[in-house]
Amino acid sequence: MPNLDNQTILLAVVAVTALAVLLQAIILLAIFIAVRKAARSLKEEAEDLRSSLMPIIYNTRDLFTRLAPKVEATVTDVAEMTHGLREQSAEVRSTVAHVLVRVNRQASRVDAMLTGILDTVDRASGFVTDAVSRPMRQLSRLLASAKAIIESLRSSESALRQTRSHRDPSSADKDIFV
Repeated sequence: MPNLDNQTILLAVVAVTALAVLLQAIILLAIFIAVRKAARSLKEEAEDLRSSLMPIIYNTRDLFTRLAPKVEATVTDVAEMTHGLREQSAEVRSTVAHVLVRVNRQASRVDAMLTGILDTVDRASGFVTDAVSRPMRQLSRLLASAKAIIESLRSSESALRQTRSHRDPSSADKDIFV
């Protein structure tokens, strides 16, 4: 019976192996069905996504097709304007520099003219001052001399009166009642 035992064991091992292979086949079949179902679901989702995105993509493509020439024209126009502005700003800089040179030259001329005029006025005022002040000083001296003479005469006259009033008291009384 050892032989039978071996056969039974071998049969049991074969049966277990067959059962395991069958179980493995069922599991693989279930995985296959699940993957197929998931693939079908993904395919449907992709179709839905494609059906909703494709009009947007086509509209965007049409929009780009229509806008591309306008954008290019706008970019070209902006580039031309920038170039023109650069040229004009260079011309303005050149003109301003030229004007500044001329203004500086004219300012120097005006400064020289005003300096000459002010120097002439200064010399003329010095001459007029000298011409007027010299006779005025002489006149002032004459007036001061005349005043000194008059003062001197007055003081001597008042001294005479004082000496007379000391000599004659009655004359002093006459002056009081007058």
